[in-house]
Amino acid sequence: MSRDQLPDPPETPRPPDPGHLQPTSPGSITVWAVVGLVFGWVLHPLAEQIHGTAPVVTWVQPLTLLLVAAILGWTAWATYRTVHVRRERLLANQAVNRLVLARACALAGAVVAGGYLGYAVSWLGIDSDLAQQRLVRSLIAAAAGVMICTGALLLERACRVRSDDEDA
Repeated sequence: MSRDQLPDPPETPRPPDPGHLQPTSPGSITVWAVVGLVFGWVLHPLAEQIHGTAPVVTWVQPLTLLLVAAILGWTAWATYRTVHVRRERLLANQAVNRLVLARACALAGAVVAGGYLGYAVSWLGIDSDLAQQRLVRSLIAAAAGVMICTGALLLERACRVRSDDEDA
C-alpha cells in the first residue's frame, strides 16, 4: 500500500483555549441533581431502618437555603452591574473567587434540590401529620436548592467578559 492510498486521518476536535473556561454544563447539573434525588429518596427508609425514625426537616433548613440563594442572587446582580453595565474590571482574585463560588454552588444547589425532592417523594402516600409536614418543608427546601443553582448560574454568567475577538 502506498502513501497515496492511505485515508485521511479523522479531524480531531480542537481542545479549548486554556485561557477560556466553558460554562457549567446542563449535563453535570442534571447528573448531580439525580444523585441527590436518589440519595434523598433512599434516606427516609434507610434512616427508619437504622435509627427507627426518619430525619426531621425544620424551618431552619429551607430558610437557610433561601438566604444562600438571596446572597448568590445579590452577588450575581452586583457582578453583572459592575462588569456589564458600568464596564469595570474585577480584580483577578475577585473574578476567580466569584467564578469558583458560582460553579460550586451550581452543583451543590443541584444536589440539594434533588436530595430534598427525593426526600419529599419518599413521603408521598403516607397519611400522617408529620409526613405532610416533612413533605411540604422538603419541597420548599428543594425549591430553594433550585434557586441556589439558578443564582449560581447567573453569577457564572455575570463573570463572563468579552474576549478581544468580540471587540473587533
